[in-house]
Amino acid sequence: MDLELSPADRAFRDGLREVFLGKIPEDVRRRSALGRTTREDIVTSQRVLNQHGLAVPHWPKEWGGRDWTPTQSHLYSSELQRAGIPQPLAFNVSMVGPIIAEFGSDEQRRKFLPATANLDIWWSQGFSEPEAGSDLAGLRTTARRDGDHYVLNGQKTWTTLGQYGDWMFVLARTDPGAPRKQQGLSFLLLDLNTPGVERRPIRLIDGSAEVNEFFFDDVRLPVENLVGEENKGWSYAKFLLGNERNGIAQIGASQRIYADLAAAAGRRPTEDGPLAEDPQFRAALHRVKTTLLALEATQLRVTAASENGKASPVSSLLKLEGTQALQELSLLRMRAAGSDGMLLDTEAPLPSGEAAAVSAAQYLNLRKLSIFGGSNEIQRGVIAKTILGL
Repeated sequence: MDLELSPADRAFRDGLREVFLGKIPEDVRRRSALGRTTREDIVTSQRVLNQHGLAVPHWPKEWGGRDWTPTQSHLYSSELQRAGIPQPLAFNVSMVGPIIAEFGSDEQRRKFLPATANLDIWWSQGFSEPEAGSDLAGLRTTARRDGDHYVLNGQKTWTTLGQYGDWMFVLARTDPGAPRKQQGLSFLLLDLNTPGVERRPIRLIDGSAEVNEFFFDDVRLPVENLVGEENKGWSYAKFLLGNERNGIAQIGASQRIYADLAAAAGRRPTEDGPLAEDPQFRAALHRVKTTLLALEATQLRVTAASENGKASPVSSLLKLEGTQALQELSLLRMRAAGSDGMLLDTEAPLPSGEAAAVSAAQYLNLRKLSIFGGSNEIQRGVIAKTILGL
C-alpha cells in the first residue's frame, strides 16, 4: 500500500533512503536480504544508523530519540525493511533499552543506554525456559536476595543470538511465595562473564545455531542491577513483549520479498509457461498481497496506539498474521526456486545462486515465527479476550 504522504513526510522518507541506501554498505544489505546476516553486519549497520541518529528513534530524546509522528515511525520501519537493512538489534533497541529508559535508575541510564544504542553492548534476552515459553509467567529461574547481591539459579532457553551476548536481561522469580504466578518476578541485568553462567548452542532444523540455552549456577549479580522495583518485572515484560510482537511481523520485509518473488516468477519457466501464469501460484501471491495491504494499515494503528508507553493488544493480531504471511512467502519462494533451492549448509559462505539457493533454509528457519514472541495459539487467546471480549 502506498500511503498518501504529505510533502513533509515524502521528504522525510527520501532522507531515510539516502542513509539506508547510501551509507549502509551494499554487501551488508545484500546478505541481509538473503537472510545471511553476520554479527559484523548487524554491528556495522547499527553503528552507521546511530551515527545518523537513526538507531533508536523511539527512545526518549535525551537518549537518542527523535520524537517522530506515528507516520514517520511507520515509514522508518517500512523503509528499513524494504531496503534490506539489518534490523537494529531488537534486544537492545526495542526491548531492554526502552525498559531502562523508562524504569531504570539514572546510573543505569548513563551506564547502559549510550552503549546499548551503539551496540557496544550486545544484549541477550533471558525470558523463555523449558517449562515456560508462551506461558512465561510459569518461569522457575530464581533470584534470591543475599545482602548486596541476588543469587541466580535456573535455566533460560531459545536465546536468539545468545552466542554473541555480553549482557542479558533476565526475568527471574524473586518472591516464590507470591499469590499469583505473574507476581513475584523481577527484571535483572546480568553480565554474562559472571562466574556460574554456562551457554550452549542449539542446532536448528536449517542447520544453523542461532539460538542457545543458558544455565545459572549460584550466579551473583549486584542489587543495583535490578531495574525498577523488585517483584514488578511482569509489568515491564508485558510492555517489552508488545514491542517484540510488533517487530516480529516484519511487514516491510515481506513486501520486499513479495516484489522480488513476483519478478522471479515471471522469469521462472514451467512446462506451461512462466510460473507467474500458473493459476494456483498467482492466486497464492494475490492472497499474500491482500494480507500485506491489511497488515500495513494495522501496523499504523498499533504504532499510534503504542505511543506514550501504552502497549496495544492489536500487536498480537499483527504478530499472528504477519508471521503467517512471511511463512507463506517463504513457501512460495521455495516453490519458485525449484531444484535450485536445495538445502545448504547455513554456516557456509553465500553461493552464487543467492536467493534461490537459500530458499529451503529460509523456509525451514521461518517455521519458528509461529512460536517465539508468544506462540500464535497464545496470540489467538489474547485477541479473543482483549479485542473480541470473549
